[in-house]
Amino acid sequence: MSAPRPAKALNEGVRKSMRANRGRDTGPELAVRRLVHAAGLRYRVSARPLPDLRRTADLVFTRRRIAVFIDGCFWHGCPEHHTRARTNADYWAEKVRANRERDADTDRRLARAGWTVLRIWEHEGADAAAQRIVAAVRGAGDTPGG
Repeated sequence: MSAPRPAKALNEGVRKSMRANRGRDTGPELAVRRLVHAAGLRYRVSARPLPDLRRTADLVFTRRRIAVFIDGCFWHGCPEHHTRARTNADYWAEKVRANRERDADTDRRLARAGWTVLRIWEHEGADAAAQRIVAAVRGAGDTPGG
């Protein structure tokens, strides 16, 4: 069961703002990917860990069954940095609530399928995030790689 989608954007400005946000290759994602790649790990980018689940992880280590999501503080409701929108506050609050619900559902589904899920906030430093990922991947099996 998937989370219900929030109501449509209230105006063209909101619609343009949402369309301008990248779904992949964000700054934090690229920084983490560079460091993980430099550590010698190989991964799939913006891929579905489970083919029948319409959710994509930012980095996927298929053989290790590790899915990495790099979440934006605003879009995913970071407990430290999320701020309530001043314009169309109800719309954005519902959008973030639905995102958080979908994230939790994704984590549950992947865990049931035997996957390890790493959630990284955009505010975490790329170095620390890459270290977490490398440690998880190298600890998941006998040989490094992915």
